[in-house]
Amino acid sequence: MTHDRNWQGCVFIGTSLDGYIAKPDGDLTWLTDPTPRPHTIGSAAHPALTWENFYPNVDTLVMGRTTYETVLTFHAWPFDGKRVIVLSRTSEGDERVQVVRSVVEARELLSYEGAGRVYIDGGRTIQSFLAAGLIDEITVSIAPVLLGRGSRLFGDLDRDVLLTLRGHHATQDDGLLRATYSVQSR
Repeated sequence: MTHDRNWQGCVFIGTSLDGYIAKPDGDLTWLTDPTPRPHTIGSAAHPALTWENFYPNVDTLVMGRTTYETVLTFHAWPFDGKRVIVLSRTSEGDERVQVVRSVVEARELLSYEGAGRVYIDGGRTIQSFLAAGLIDEITVSIAPVLLGRGSRLFGDLDRDVLLTLRGHHATQDDGLLRATYSVQSR
């Protein structure tokens, strides 16, 4: 966490081995409903975060418009009890979310409202927060699939971003390789 803000920006996301977070049409079934097959795993003395020990410690979510629109297609709203901010220049949102127009506006709102641990979700939103130096932790679950095209997790960077590995492990049922990193401040 940087000294000029009181909240921690955290990413928890799945990606294909070649770095895509969604197919070109937005399809996520390769991640949410993978083809069953046997995987071999080893043990890790320091496992990465899992959804079960990441999400309960989050008090606020920030997502982009595309991610918000995807969430609206889910059977039920998955973020009950959490504050949700949508970063969008065009969407008006609904009563469950607050819309902000820029990363600067989101940062100010998070600080003003006393956010603690903030889950940053959505490819472009993650890229924007990373470029602004507002990501402190990244957990990536790498799926055993190559998509070849789609929406990339990380875009071009204007500088190196140094990461420190905090934990890692694989899961046998889905073959996901998980890693949690601390992002080194500038």
